[in-house]
Amino acid sequence: MKYSLVTLLLLGAVTGSISSFAQNTQTVTGTVIDKASERPLANVSVSIAGTRIGATTDSLGRYSLSAVPLGRHQVAFTYIGYKTVTIPEVLVTSGKQVILDVPLDQQIAALNTVTVTAGRTRKGMAANEFAGSSSRSFSMDDVTRYAGGRNDPAKLASNFAGVANTNDSRNDIVVRGNSPTAVLWRMEGIPIPNPNHFATLGTTGGPVSALNTNALKNSDFYTGAFPAEYGNATGAVFDIGLRTGNKDKFEKTIQLNMFSGLEAMLEGPLSKKKNGSSFLVGYRYSFAQIGQSLGFNVGTDAVPKYQDLIFHLNFAKSKLGKFSLFGMGGVSNIDFIGADLDSTDLFANKDEDTYFESRIGVIGLKHTLDIGSNSYLRTMVSYSYVSNEGMVYKYFDSLTERQFLTEQSTENTGLRFSSFINSKISSRFTMRGGMLAEQIGLNTYVHTREDRPDWETTRDYDGSAWLLQPYVQGKYRFTEKLSLNAGLHGIWYDLNETSAIEPRASLSYAIASNQTLTFSYGLHHQQQPLPVYLYQERKPDGTYDQSNKELDFTRAHHYVIGYDWFFARDWRLKAEAYHQSISNVPVERTPSGFSVLNSGADFTFPEKAGLVNNGTGTNTGIELTVEKFFSKGFYLLTTASIFDAKYKGSDGIERNSTFNNKAVVNVLAGREWKMGRDGRNAFTIDIKFTQSGGRYYTPVDMAASNATGYEQLDESRYNDEQFSNYLRFDTRFGIRLNSPKRKLSHTFYLDIQNVTNRENVFIQRYNRVMKQVGVVNQVGFFPDILYRLQF
Repeated sequence: MKYSLVTLLLLGAVTGSISSFAQNTQTVTGTVIDKASERPLANVSVSIAGTRIGATTDSLGRYSLSAVPLGRHQVAFTYIGYKTVTIPEVLVTSGKQVILDVPLDQQIAALNTVTVTAGRTRKGMAANEFAGSSSRSFSMDDVTRYAGGRNDPAKLASNFAGVANTNDSRNDIVVRGNSPTAVLWRMEGIPIPNPNHFATLGTTGGPVSALNTNALKNSDFYTGAFPAEYGNATGAVFDIGLRTGNKDKFEKTIQLNMFSGLEAMLEGPLSKKKNGSSFLVGYRYSFAQIGQSLGFNVGTDAVPKYQDLIFHLNFAKSKLGKFSLFGMGGVSNIDFIGADLDSTDLFANKDEDTYFESRIGVIGLKHTLDIGSNSYLRTMVSYSYVSNEGMVYKYFDSLTERQFLTEQSTENTGLRFSSFINSKISSRFTMRGGMLAEQIGLNTYVHTREDRPDWETTRDYDGSAWLLQPYVQGKYRFTEKLSLNAGLHGIWYDLNETSAIEPRASLSYAIASNQTLTFSYGLHHQQQPLPVYLYQERKPDGTYDQSNKELDFTRAHHYVIGYDWFFARDWRLKAEAYHQSISNVPVERTPSGFSVLNSGADFTFPEKAGLVNNGTGTNTGIELTVEKFFSKGFYLLTTASIFDAKYKGSDGIERNSTFNNKAVVNVLAGREWKMGRDGRNAFTIDIKFTQSGGRYYTPVDMAASNATGYEQLDESRYNDEQFSNYLRFDTRFGIRLNSPKRKLSHTFYLDIQNVTNRENVFIQRYNRVMKQVGVVNQVGFFPDILYRLQF
């Protein structure tokens, strides 16, 4: 396989140098719509900066720019009465047409002339009409460009201000000091389960993403004070959108990546009539086992096996409206055999054999129906299925004979229905109101005798519960400079009859044409992770304490002030200050330092019964982003976050949260050089530097651990110690080759992660065999590769 990669690269180089006399161009196509009403806009002028290439949209809002030179370009969209928009750094390659769909904002007072230079750059701006503070969009190009990203959207988000991910073995997202469980994942506007391989119940992250980045379009990421349509989250929202397949041409992508695997993707029109319908389907198969055989360290000696599928079918608009069908699925399994493991393995213990497998599936139908000239009704129905099974066997003192220790099984289904009406009342006022209903079914059990004298059932549930979330929100633009987003969100949980009403508001004021101030507030509630609700503890009389089922929502007030300044061409500065006040947090009845706020960054949750909603927490911080959009062959993204995340358990003592890293700094930069006589190829270098404060942790109680033979933490010293600072430097070298004769392109990069081989601490672990505490470090020097062929 190592030689075949080199061969492919050499073939690409040969193909790219056959002839320099052919026309090295491609087509840029897409649709332009009104952002509020989503109606197509006709006669919009579309142009490529620095060229004479231009076109206007037809009655369906469609445009096509032919003979666009290969490379990166700035595309401008201008229309009388609307704000001009420019899209920077649009990458044009020979192997695939560029599909660029753009929404435009209507101005309050119509203009009589078009001024191209008055446009605003949409880079990084959320696509949602109702987005306020703490929001950002990202593109597929962003995911695949940055060094150290592992072709994973969650890893990309860790580069944004306020976000931390200092665990090399997982992609959990820590936002502003919140637990990863505070994150909501959505796809095509509807919630989805944890979209990761090897995921476990209640978690939101995992070791390997099951999301295929080649299928994603520009998607939104929120870090606080979300719009009213988002609920059941207190930390962040990841709103993933799937791109449509090419409506005019059949295209193929073949890709190989060490983490995401070997991939094939097909897309094209569904009908020969080219009526606007299209399909996209992609399949990936794990390449980790091949990387393991080549000697690469992926954090464990066990071989992770996984595969996933994603698809998106878009049907032509008719009198019945517009339909689309989407879905994703994945399977994964791994066996940790103690005798084969190193004592510093990130995931398992040497005196145990662990077997784990998981499955995930999501399928959804989206329907949009126009109502009048400025309103639409959007309805989505989805079904999800998640299962995982695990068994643990332990070797005791002899280390020759194993005993069955733990068995767990989970089947989690979700039937979801979402419907809302969006109406553009006027150029000033837009409203949206709707309902999200989720029926969550669960059949789960855990049988264990770990740290117990005999077998105990710590989880046993088979049933379903409804979660209902109505909402209404509106955006009113008082002037071109001043606008208000406001709304209400409701939430009701059938399991224990808990409910809440949440006001949301965001005020935006443009103090100049290139400077904006925002003030946002939001009240947010979130149900507890299902393993916390369902954990039960056997009492002396043989009955079980199941009182966790009565836990209320965790509640969080968000306050955010933001400043956005486009201070020079292609340069942006963004600063935000925030405060988050958290209450109703599950803690123990008796005085202790335990809090659910510290859980969620692992495969399991703390085993505590009889919890009550008496805990609190606060997250306060400031964030700074300085960004240079790609131009003149160079880009820069620098983010810095300084924050303080504290919590109180039932003992009333304020402590550092597990996720209180205090400070996080990211510096990403990249340079691109054109290659070849006609400049159709490119060589790229990207770098990333990350430094973060260490994670707080509770030290091991050695006496208790030695007495029981299992790790016991010193619960009198919750989060009393801190790991050393996390520091990592990554660099990536890439080549992009475009065939001069065919619509074919090659992309290859070598991503060297943790270049300095720094020993960042992963965890302190009690070694049951050695009867001592040892340090397990994170992944060291690791070379990642990607090869992509598009044609």
